[in-house]
Amino acid sequence: MYYVYILKSLKDNSLYIGYTTDLKKRILEHNNGLSKSTKLKRPYKLIFYEAFLNRIDAKHREVYLKSGWGFKSIKTLLKRSLI
Repeated sequence: MYYVYILKSLKDNSLYIGYTTDLKKRILEHNNGLSKSTKLKRPYKLIFYEAFLNRIDAKHREVYLKSGWGFKSIKTLLKRSLI
């Protein structure tokens, strides 16, 4: 399985979008400062994830969610989680 996930920084409420094959391990890596891109804004809380059978489908979804239209859909879908 491949997972696309969205993390919310508890420090400044910023979002991080990524994909992985091991969701639990990846969240721990983010929260333990093992990722350069998220190290300064930790701790993080998982607010959304989707599972895919195919890596390419997961990667395409990640790219879409990082786009303008995708980010707009995140704000609509997760309205209450982003407050």
